[in-house]
Amino acid sequence: MKKIIVFLKALSVFLGTVIGVGIFGLPFVAQKAGFFVISAYFLLMVLVAILVHFLFGEVVLGTDKIHRLPGYAGEYLGEKWKKISFFVISAGLFGALLAYLIIGGQFLNSLFSPYFGGNAFFYTFLFFIAGSCLVFRGIKSISEVEMLLLFILLSITAIFFARSFPFIDFNNFKAVNLNYLTFPFGIVLFSLWGTAIVPEIKEILASSIFNKNKVRSNLKTIMAGGLILSTAIYLLFVFVIFGASGSYTSREAISGMGKVLGANSNVIKLAFVFGVICCFSSFITLALTLKKVFWYDFGISKNFSWFLTCFFPFILFFLGIQEFIEVISFTGAVAIGSEGIIIVFLYKSFLKKKFKRSVNKAFYLLIPVFIFGIIFEIVHFF
Repeated sequence: MKKIIVFLKALSVFLGTVIGVGIFGLPFVAQKAGFFVISAYFLLMVLVAILVHFLFGEVVLGTDKIHRLPGYAGEYLGEKWKKISFFVISAGLFGALLAYLIIGGQFLNSLFSPYFGGNAFFYTFLFFIAGSCLVFRGIKSISEVEMLLLFILLSITAIFFARSFPFIDFNNFKAVNLNYLTFPFGIVLFSLWGTAIVPEIKEILASSIFNKNKVRSNLKTIMAGGLILSTAIYLLFVFVIFGASGSYTSREAISGMGKVLGANSNVIKLAFVFGVICCFSSFITLALTLKKVFWYDFGISKNFSWFLTCFFPFILFFLGIQEFIEVISFTGAVAIGSEGIIIVFLYKSFLKKKFKRSVNKAFYLLIPVFIFGIIFEIVHFF
Protein backbone atom coordinates (compact mmCIF):
# COMPACT_ATOMS: atom_id res chain seq x y z
CA MET A 1 0.00 0.00 0.00
CA LYS A 2 2.85 2.38 0.85
CA LYS A 3 4.42 1.81 -2.56
CA ILE A 4 1.16 2.68 -4.28
CA ILE A 5 0.83 5.91 -2.26
CA VAL A 6 4.42 6.92 -3.08
CA PHE A 7 3.89 6.13 -6.75
CA LEU A 8 0.66 8.16 -6.89
CA LYS A 9 2.31 11.07 -5.09
CA ALA A 10 5.19 11.07 -7.57
CA LEU A 11 2.80 10.79 -10.51
CA SER A 12 0.65 13.65 -9.22
CA VAL A 13 3.71 15.88 -8.79
CA PHE A 14 4.80 15.12 -12.35
CA LEU A 15 1.33 15.71 -13.76
CA GLY A 16 0.98 18.88 -11.69
CA THR A 17 4.16 20.22 -13.29
CA VAL A 18 3.34 19.18 -16.86
CA ILE A 19 -0.32 20.22 -16.85
CA GLY A 20 -0.03 23.91 -16.32
CA VAL A 21 -0.73 27.19 -18.05
CA GLY A 22 -0.33 25.66 -21.51
CA ILE A 23 -3.70 23.94 -21.29
CA PHE A 24 -5.51 27.27 -21.40
CA GLY A 25 -3.90 28.27 -24.70
CA LEU A 26 -4.55 25.03 -26.59
CA PRO A 27 -8.21 25.66 -27.61
CA PHE A 28 -7.16 28.97 -29.21
CA VAL A 29 -4.42 27.16 -31.14
CA ALA A 30 -7.02 24.66 -32.36
CA GLN A 31 -9.25 27.52 -33.44
CA LYS A 32 -6.40 28.99 -35.50
CA ALA A 33 -4.80 25.86 -36.99
CA GLY A 34 -7.55 23.25 -36.74
CA PHE A 35 -8.46 20.52 -34.28
CA PHE A 36 -6.91 17.70 -36.31
CA VAL A 37 -3.72 19.69 -36.84
CA ILE A 38 -3.16 20.14 -33.10
CA SER A 39 -4.14 16.49 -32.52
CA ALA A 40 -1.47 15.38 -35.02
CA TYR A 41 1.09 17.55 -33.25
CA PHE A 42 0.27 15.91 -29.94
CA LEU A 43 0.59 12.41 -31.38
CA LEU A 44 4.06 13.27 -32.69
CA MET A 45 5.32 15.47 -29.87
CA VAL A 46 4.24 13.18 -27.03
CA LEU A 47 6.59 10.53 -28.46
CA VAL A 48 9.39 13.09 -28.78
CA ALA A 49 8.77 14.33 -25.23
CA ILE A 50 8.75 10.79 -23.78
CA LEU A 51 12.07 9.97 -25.45
CA VAL A 52 13.75 13.16 -24.23
CA HIS A 53 12.40 12.66 -20.70
CA PHE A 54 13.75 9.08 -20.78
CA LEU A 55 17.20 10.33 -21.81
CA PHE A 56 17.26 12.93 -19.06
CA GLY A 57 15.88 10.40 -16.59
CA GLU A 58 18.80 8.06 -17.30
CA VAL A 59 21.25 10.87 -16.56
CA VAL A 60 19.45 11.72 -13.32
CA LEU A 61 19.28 8.06 -12.26
CA GLY A 62 22.95 7.45 -13.10
CA THR A 63 24.25 10.45 -11.15
CA ASP A 64 24.57 10.34 -7.38
CA LYS A 65 24.39 14.09 -6.87
CA ILE A 66 21.10 15.88 -7.44
CA HIS A 67 21.45 18.76 -9.89
CA ARG A 68 19.27 20.68 -12.29
CA LEU A 69 20.09 20.66 -16.01
CA PRO A 70 23.01 23.15 -15.72
CA GLY A 71 24.60 21.03 -13.00
CA TYR A 72 24.38 17.83 -15.05
CA ALA A 73 25.68 19.68 -18.12
CA GLY A 74 28.63 20.96 -16.09
CA GLU A 75 29.45 17.46 -14.85
CA TYR A 76 29.29 15.67 -18.21
CA LEU A 77 29.71 18.35 -20.89
CA GLY A 78 31.95 20.91 -19.20
CA GLU A 79 31.76 24.43 -17.85
CA LYS A 80 30.90 26.02 -21.20
CA TRP A 81 27.79 23.84 -21.59
CA LYS A 82 26.87 24.49 -17.98
CA LYS A 83 26.63 28.19 -18.80
CA ILE A 84 24.71 27.54 -22.02
CA SER A 85 22.30 25.22 -20.17
CA PHE A 86 21.87 27.81 -17.45
CA PHE A 87 20.88 30.42 -20.03
CA VAL A 88 18.49 28.01 -21.77
CA ILE A 89 16.72 26.70 -18.65
CA SER A 90 16.54 30.21 -17.19
CA ALA A 91 14.93 31.48 -20.39
CA GLY A 92 12.44 28.61 -20.33
CA LEU A 93 11.52 29.05 -16.69
CA PHE A 94 11.38 32.84 -16.94
CA GLY A 95 9.04 32.45 -19.93
CA ALA A 96 6.84 30.05 -17.99
CA LEU A 97 6.75 32.31 -14.93
CA LEU A 98 5.85 35.29 -17.12
CA ALA A 99 3.04 33.25 -18.69
CA TYR A 100 1.69 32.36 -15.24
CA LEU A 101 1.77 36.02 -14.23
CA ILE A 102 -0.12 37.05 -17.36
CA ILE A 103 -2.83 34.42 -17.25
CA GLY A 104 -3.09 34.31 -13.45
CA GLY A 105 -3.72 38.05 -13.39
CA GLN A 106 -6.32 37.74 -16.13
CA PHE A 107 -8.16 35.01 -14.23
CA LEU A 108 -8.12 37.02 -11.00
CA ASN A 109 -9.36 40.05 -12.91
CA SER A 110 -12.22 38.09 -14.49
CA LEU A 111 -13.13 36.58 -11.12
CA PHE A 112 -13.00 39.63 -8.86
CA SER A 113 -13.20 42.82 -10.94
CA PRO A 114 -17.01 42.55 -11.40
CA TYR A 115 -17.30 42.81 -7.61
CA PHE A 116 -14.32 44.91 -6.49
CA GLY A 117 -13.23 46.76 -9.63
CA GLY A 118 -9.62 47.06 -10.73
CA ASN A 119 -7.87 46.00 -13.90
CA ALA A 120 -5.68 43.13 -15.12
CA PHE A 121 -2.43 44.87 -14.15
CA PHE A 122 -3.64 45.39 -10.56
CA TYR A 123 -4.58 41.72 -10.17
CA THR A 124 -1.33 40.59 -11.80
CA PHE A 125 0.51 42.67 -9.20
CA LEU A 126 -1.46 40.96 -6.40
CA PHE A 127 -0.64 37.55 -7.93
CA PHE A 128 3.04 38.52 -8.10
CA ILE A 129 3.19 39.77 -4.50
CA ALA A 130 1.49 36.67 -3.07
CA GLY A 131 3.63 34.26 -5.12
CA SER A 132 6.89 36.09 -4.39
CA CYS A 133 6.23 36.06 -0.65
CA LEU A 134 5.72 32.29 -0.61
CA VAL A 135 8.82 31.71 -2.75
CA PHE A 136 10.84 33.94 -0.39
CA ARG A 137 9.67 31.89 2.59
CA GLY A 138 10.94 28.84 0.77
CA ILE A 139 8.07 26.39 1.12
CA LYS A 140 9.43 23.06 0.01
CA SER A 141 6.60 21.69 -2.05
CA ILE A 142 2.92 21.79 -2.71
CA SER A 143 2.88 18.16 -3.78
CA GLU A 144 0.28 17.40 -1.13
CA VAL A 145 -2.34 19.26 -3.16
CA GLU A 146 -1.22 18.26 -6.66
CA MET A 147 -3.48 15.22 -6.76
CA LEU A 148 -6.40 17.33 -5.52
CA LEU A 149 -5.75 19.89 -8.27
CA LEU A 150 -5.65 17.13 -10.87
CA PHE A 151 -8.96 15.78 -9.58
CA ILE A 152 -10.46 19.28 -9.75
CA LEU A 153 -9.21 19.68 -13.33
CA LEU A 154 -10.78 16.39 -14.39
CA SER A 155 -13.98 17.27 -12.56
CA ILE A 156 -14.24 20.68 -14.21
CA THR A 157 -13.51 19.14 -17.61
CA ALA A 158 -16.28 16.61 -16.98
CA ILE A 159 -18.66 19.40 -15.93
CA PHE A 160 -17.69 21.40 -19.00
CA PHE A 161 -18.30 18.35 -21.17
CA ALA A 162 -21.71 17.70 -19.64
CA ARG A 163 -22.79 21.35 -19.83
CA SER A 164 -21.22 22.09 -23.21
CA PHE A 165 -22.05 18.96 -25.18
CA PRO A 166 -25.40 20.33 -26.41
CA PHE A 167 -23.50 23.38 -27.73
CA ILE A 168 -20.72 21.45 -29.49
CA ASP A 169 -20.80 22.05 -33.22
CA PHE A 170 -18.87 19.30 -34.98
CA ASN A 171 -18.42 21.57 -37.98
CA ASN A 172 -15.87 23.42 -35.87
CA PHE A 173 -13.56 20.43 -36.17
CA LYS A 174 -13.49 20.37 -39.96
CA ALA A 175 -11.53 23.56 -40.66
CA VAL A 176 -7.76 23.48 -41.30
CA ASN A 177 -5.79 26.69 -41.79
CA LEU A 178 -2.47 26.02 -43.53
CA ASN A 179 -1.29 29.53 -42.69
CA TYR A 180 -1.07 28.36 -39.07
CA LEU A 181 0.33 24.90 -39.79
CA THR A 182 3.51 25.49 -37.74
CA PHE A 183 1.78 27.56 -35.05
CA PRO A 184 1.02 24.69 -32.60
CA PHE A 185 4.62 23.45 -32.27
CA GLY A 186 5.85 25.70 -29.47
CA ILE A 187 2.67 25.62 -27.42
CA VAL A 188 2.30 21.84 -27.69
CA LEU A 189 5.94 21.33 -26.70
CA PHE A 190 5.52 23.78 -23.81
CA SER A 191 2.48 21.79 -22.65
CA LEU A 192 4.37 18.48 -22.63
CA TRP A 193 7.55 19.49 -20.81
CA GLY A 194 8.34 18.38 -17.28
CA THR A 195 12.10 17.74 -17.20
CA ALA A 196 12.62 20.32 -14.44
CA ILE A 197 10.81 18.10 -11.94
CA VAL A 198 12.49 14.78 -12.87
CA PRO A 199 15.23 15.01 -10.17
CA GLU A 200 12.53 15.58 -7.54
CA ILE A 201 10.54 12.59 -8.81
CA LYS A 202 13.65 10.44 -8.49
CA GLU A 203 14.09 11.64 -4.90
CA ILE A 204 10.48 10.89 -4.00
CA LEU A 205 10.86 7.33 -5.29
CA ALA A 206 14.38 6.78 -3.92
CA SER A 207 13.48 7.97 -0.43
CA SER A 208 10.77 5.33 -0.22
CA ILE A 209 11.06 1.57 0.00
CA PHE A 210 11.74 1.20 -3.73
CA ASN A 211 15.08 -0.37 -4.66
CA LYS A 212 17.28 1.05 -7.46
CA ASN A 213 15.74 -1.03 -10.25
CA LYS A 214 12.23 -0.23 -9.08
CA VAL A 215 13.06 3.46 -8.98
CA ARG A 216 14.15 3.30 -12.64
CA SER A 217 11.09 1.36 -13.82
CA ASN A 218 8.67 3.51 -11.82
CA LEU A 219 10.29 6.74 -13.01
CA LYS A 220 9.90 5.64 -16.63
CA THR A 221 6.32 4.60 -16.02
CA ILE A 222 5.53 7.96 -14.42
CA MET A 223 7.13 9.94 -17.24
CA ALA A 224 5.58 7.95 -20.09
CA GLY A 225 2.21 7.45 -18.42
CA GLY A 226 2.11 11.04 -17.20
CA LEU A 227 2.79 12.49 -20.66
CA ILE A 228 0.25 10.19 -22.33
CA LEU A 229 -2.38 11.02 -19.71
CA SER A 230 -1.59 14.72 -20.08
CA THR A 231 -2.10 14.45 -23.83
CA ALA A 232 -5.48 12.78 -23.32
CA ILE A 233 -6.56 15.50 -20.87
CA TYR A 234 -5.38 18.24 -23.22
CA LEU A 235 -7.23 16.85 -26.24
CA LEU A 236 -10.42 16.35 -24.23
CA PHE A 237 -10.15 19.92 -22.94
CA VAL A 238 -9.62 21.24 -26.48
CA PHE A 239 -12.48 19.12 -27.82
CA VAL A 240 -14.90 20.50 -25.24
CA ILE A 241 -13.83 24.16 -25.25
CA PHE A 242 -13.19 24.61 -28.96
CA GLY A 243 -16.11 22.41 -29.98
CA ALA A 244 -18.54 24.57 -28.02
CA SER A 245 -16.89 27.98 -28.40
CA GLY A 246 -15.91 27.78 -32.07
CA SER A 247 -15.11 31.28 -33.33
CA TYR A 248 -15.66 32.62 -29.80
CA THR A 249 -12.68 30.64 -28.49
CA SER A 250 -10.59 33.05 -26.41
CA ARG A 251 -6.84 33.10 -25.88
CA GLU A 252 -7.21 31.74 -22.34
CA ALA A 253 -10.15 29.45 -23.18
CA ILE A 254 -12.48 30.22 -20.28
CA SER A 255 -13.85 33.69 -21.07
CA GLY A 256 -14.84 32.46 -24.54
CA MET A 257 -16.87 29.72 -22.91
CA GLY A 258 -18.65 32.45 -20.96
CA LYS A 259 -20.26 33.56 -24.23
CA VAL A 260 -21.70 30.06 -24.61
CA LEU A 261 -22.68 29.17 -21.04
CA GLY A 262 -23.17 32.72 -19.81
CA ALA A 263 -20.56 34.96 -18.16
CA ASN A 264 -22.27 34.57 -14.75
CA SER A 265 -22.49 30.80 -14.98
CA ASN A 266 -21.28 29.03 -11.84
CA VAL A 267 -19.30 26.65 -14.07
CA ILE A 268 -17.38 29.58 -15.56
CA LYS A 269 -16.69 31.01 -12.10
CA LEU A 270 -15.50 27.60 -10.93
CA ALA A 271 -13.20 27.40 -13.94
CA PHE A 272 -11.68 30.80 -13.11
CA VAL A 273 -11.11 29.66 -9.52
CA PHE A 274 -9.34 26.54 -10.73
CA GLY A 275 -7.32 28.60 -13.22
CA VAL A 276 -6.07 30.85 -10.42
CA ILE A 277 -5.15 27.89 -8.19
CA CYS A 278 -3.45 26.04 -11.05
CA CYS A 279 -1.43 29.09 -12.11
CA PHE A 280 -0.50 30.04 -8.55
CA SER A 281 0.67 26.57 -7.52
CA SER A 282 2.68 26.09 -10.71
CA PHE A 283 4.21 29.58 -10.39
CA ILE A 284 5.50 28.69 -6.93
CA THR A 285 6.80 25.28 -8.01
CA LEU A 286 8.72 26.62 -11.02
CA ALA A 287 9.96 29.69 -9.15
CA LEU A 288 11.40 27.47 -6.41
CA THR A 289 13.09 25.36 -9.10
CA LEU A 290 14.69 28.39 -10.77
CA LYS A 291 15.67 29.83 -7.39
CA LYS A 292 17.53 26.59 -6.64
CA VAL A 293 19.33 26.73 -10.01
CA PHE A 294 20.68 30.19 -9.11
CA TRP A 295 21.37 29.25 -5.52
CA TYR A 296 22.74 25.69 -5.67
CA ASP A 297 24.25 25.36 -9.15
CA PHE A 298 25.76 28.85 -9.43
CA GLY A 299 26.37 29.88 -5.83
CA ILE A 300 24.28 33.06 -5.99
CA SER A 301 23.04 34.14 -2.58
CA LYS A 302 19.66 32.83 -1.50
CA ASN A 303 17.95 36.23 -1.32
CA PHE A 304 19.37 37.51 -4.61
CA SER A 305 18.32 34.22 -6.26
CA TRP A 306 14.79 34.91 -5.03
CA PHE A 307 14.95 38.49 -6.33
CA LEU A 308 16.09 37.43 -9.81
CA THR A 309 13.56 34.61 -9.99
CA CYS A 310 10.49 36.61 -9.03
CA PHE A 311 11.19 40.15 -10.14
CA PHE A 312 12.60 39.58 -13.63
CA PRO A 313 9.35 38.08 -15.06
CA PHE A 314 7.36 40.90 -13.44
CA ILE A 315 9.69 43.51 -14.96
CA LEU A 316 9.13 41.92 -18.38
CA PHE A 317 5.38 42.13 -17.77
CA PHE A 318 5.71 45.75 -16.65
CA LEU A 319 7.65 46.54 -19.84
CA GLY A 320 4.68 45.36 -21.91
CA ILE A 321 5.34 41.69 -22.70
CA GLN A 322 1.81 40.60 -21.91
CA GLU A 323 0.66 38.40 -24.79
CA PHE A 324 0.04 34.99 -23.24
CA ILE A 325 -0.02 32.89 -26.42
CA GLU A 326 3.10 34.48 -27.90
CA VAL A 327 5.04 34.00 -24.65
CA ILE A 328 4.34 30.27 -24.29
CA SER A 329 4.77 29.64 -28.03
CA PHE A 330 8.18 31.32 -28.17
CA THR A 331 9.26 29.80 -24.87
CA GLY A 332 8.19 26.32 -25.95
CA ALA A 333 9.79 26.34 -29.39
CA VAL A 334 13.00 28.23 -28.69
CA ALA A 335 13.91 27.74 -25.02
CA ILE A 336 12.46 24.25 -24.49
CA GLY A 337 13.50 23.16 -27.99
CA SER A 338 17.08 24.20 -27.17
CA GLU A 339 16.85 22.30 -23.89
CA GLY A 340 15.81 19.19 -25.79
CA ILE A 341 18.90 19.45 -28.02
CA ILE A 342 21.17 19.88 -24.98
CA ILE A 343 19.65 16.81 -23.32
CA VAL A 344 20.48 14.65 -26.36
CA PHE A 345 24.14 15.73 -26.20
CA LEU A 346 24.11 15.41 -22.42
CA TYR A 347 22.95 11.80 -22.69
CA LYS A 348 25.65 11.09 -25.27
CA SER A 349 28.40 12.39 -22.99
CA PHE A 350 26.87 10.66 -19.96
CA LEU A 351 27.03 7.26 -21.68
CA LYS A 352 30.59 7.84 -22.81
CA LYS A 353 31.90 8.95 -19.42
CA LYS A 354 29.92 6.55 -17.25
CA PHE A 355 29.76 3.39 -19.31
CA LYS A 356 32.19 3.92 -22.24
CA ARG A 357 29.26 3.40 -24.60
CA SER A 358 28.12 5.23 -27.70
CA VAL A 359 24.65 6.65 -27.99
CA ASN A 360 22.16 5.07 -30.39
CA LYS A 361 22.36 7.29 -33.46
CA ALA A 362 18.56 7.13 -33.81
CA PHE A 363 18.37 9.62 -30.94
CA TYR A 364 20.04 12.20 -33.16
CA LEU A 365 16.80 12.32 -35.15
CA LEU A 366 15.32 14.27 -32.26
CA ILE A 367 17.63 17.21 -32.94
CA PRO A 368 16.19 18.20 -36.36
CA VAL A 369 12.69 18.18 -34.84
CA PHE A 370 13.72 20.82 -32.34
CA ILE A 371 15.78 22.80 -34.85
CA PHE A 372 12.92 23.00 -37.35
CA GLY A 373 10.57 23.99 -34.53
CA ILE A 374 12.91 26.81 -33.48
CA ILE A 375 13.19 28.05 -37.08
CA PHE A 376 9.43 27.89 -37.65
CA GLU A 377 8.75 29.82 -34.45
CA ILE A 378 11.27 32.55 -35.21
CA VAL A 379 9.86 32.95 -38.73
CA HIS A 380 6.30 32.99 -37.38
CA PHE A 381 7.25 35.40 -34.58
CA PHE A 382 8.72 38.00 -36.93
